[in-house]
Amino acid sequence: MKKPPPPKMAAAASSSDDQLSSFLKLGIYQLYNANAVFIDPVRILNRSYTNFRVSPSKYYSRSFSTSPNFSIESHNSASKSSKKRKRRQKEKKKYIALNSREQIADQRHQEVRLPLLKAHEELLGASELLEILRNLRRNDGEEFDGESISKESEELDFVELGSVWQAPLYEIVLKVVEDGEAVKDAGAKSYYQRFPVFDNLVENEGSNEREAELLDHEYILPKNSCFYMSDLKQIHNLTPAESDCGFNFIAIDPPWENGSAHQKHKYQTLPNRYLLSLPIKQLTHTVGALVALWVTNREKLRNFVENELFPKWGVKHVATFYWLKVKADGSLISELDLFHHRPYECLLLGYSLGKSGPQTHQPGLTHPNPGPDLGPGLEMNPEELLRFKHIPDNQVFISVPGDYSRKPPIGELLLDYVPGFKPARCIELFSREMIAGWTSWGNEPLRFQDLKYFLRSKESEF
Repeated sequence: MKKPPPPKMAAAASSSDDQLSSFLKLGIYQLYNANAVFIDPVRILNRSYTNFRVSPSKYYSRSFSTSPNFSIESHNSASKSSKKRKRRQKEKKKYIALNSREQIADQRHQEVRLPLLKAHEELLGASELLEILRNLRRNDGEEFDGESISKESEELDFVELGSVWQAPLYEIVLKVVEDGEAVKDAGAKSYYQRFPVFDNLVENEGSNEREAELLDHEYILPKNSCFYMSDLKQIHNLTPAESDCGFNFIAIDPPWENGSAHQKHKYQTLPNRYLLSLPIKQLTHTVGALVALWVTNREKLRNFVENELFPKWGVKHVATFYWLKVKADGSLISELDLFHHRPYECLLLGYSLGKSGPQTHQPGLTHPNPGPDLGPGLEMNPEELLRFKHIPDNQVFISVPGDYSRKPPIGELLLDYVPGFKPARCIELFSREMIAGWTSWGNEPLRFQDLKYFLRSKESEF
């Protein structure tokens, strides 16, 4: 007879089982020894829907070559080979000095390198989780049928549509079900509502997702969500008349200007100086807001954000999180130390005081860790800092990337640091994907709401 495991081992096994069970339901797996998390964006997003599911095969459509026999041993072997390669590269670089900007970028990388390595090693040690990762693209769930999705068609170009003279005439048609049980109850009463799709707040206040049509294309709006589709000139229409109605969580994923022809083909970029006009203070709630800004690893961009953009917005930078990207076998999508193609992106976190803005520094008032100033003569005084929770720096979250430039949903990872009331009032700027409970603004917030990215219940009909 097989002996039961010792109590400590049994407790550890039980904890691991609980972790996996929670991950399968919520999409978040804690890597406690590294103080990091692995997330499955599909499972997180699916909590925004009842009668539909985000299609894993559509979300994870990018192909990353994987090693069929990848393991910790092969990873260590590859690391040794990588070290030899780095030594050879160093020999070549002896006569090539880094410029000052490159030196700063390399210093930032060295500071976060160990936390990233530790997080990755912990992921490779979670064998049960790795088994699940290998099947992330599989469309699971018997009640959802990938074949029932409408046939593939070319997606609408919202940027182009919004620029033509007919833009004010375009309407989106929403199906409204009175009791919210249309999928299960064939007799449920339903009707249709029509709204201008551009320069207008379109809301789904229901407890279920809502189906919509626009120019013969079908879209799925998450429950309790809304979007405002416009260009940068119209964003001021979203600022509340009273700051008590503002937002206490503001996520921003700007289309940073970039010389890459490949990126420009994927989506339009925006000159950095245009972002200075974003009304972050006006969008912020009276109690303040947590601001989460996605940036690339370009040092020129980091310098712009820290020295111009955040001060202009009245945001104090308090911490940086890192998104580490892996393949379905757990290996990194590229070598960690590649200078121009590092396998991670940065999420800069800061606090906004809102319309009142930062206060002029008062002599005699100091703080043990004041951080960078918001601008000449401006910083948060101790009373203001105490309004906000401390955010640990250099935290790591790991996931398999989705479509090009598609960011994972990180709201739930940050809710503990959002000031003020719960549930938080959340908004995403430059959004291309909607989430339940959020307001989405941008020139294409319906980009990934197209029906082709979803699995439909076999019983559901539009």
